[in-house]
Amino acid sequence: MIQLVRNILSFKCPRCHQGNLFFNKWYNITNGNKMVEKCSVCSQRTELEPGFYQGTGYISYGLTVGISIITFVIWILSTGYNLKNKEILFWFPLNVLLLILLQPWLMRLSRSIWLTMFYKNDDKFHQNNKNN
Repeated sequence: MIQLVRNILSFKCPRCHQGNLFFNKWYNITNGNKMVEKCSVCSQRTELEPGFYQGTGYISYGLTVGISIITFVIWILSTGYNLKNKEILFWFPLNVLLLILLQPWLMRLSRSIWLTMFYKNDDKFHQNNKNN
């Protein structure tokens, strides 16, 4: 499980766990989400069918809601404010700014999670790799 999370967060191929899924770093605004067609190590295709990554919107939505809940709880615990105070509204613009800054990374992460969810584990590939 830890290896799975490590591979998703490092944006590696779900098959061989070595090849990169993206050409550039996540903070490259113009081409940060440009993906390779095939893994450079095992030749696993990254786009399984046309329009495959349209479903990443659901993953991205879940990630942003999760981050918002976590930042809200941290805000409440660190400031001591409760829901009756108007100062709670200071959290909202800070959360929006954080989500805007994290958006390129979140889009890349959602693609990596989506591809890993639909990848069928190839035991033959891993057995052949152990023999070599």
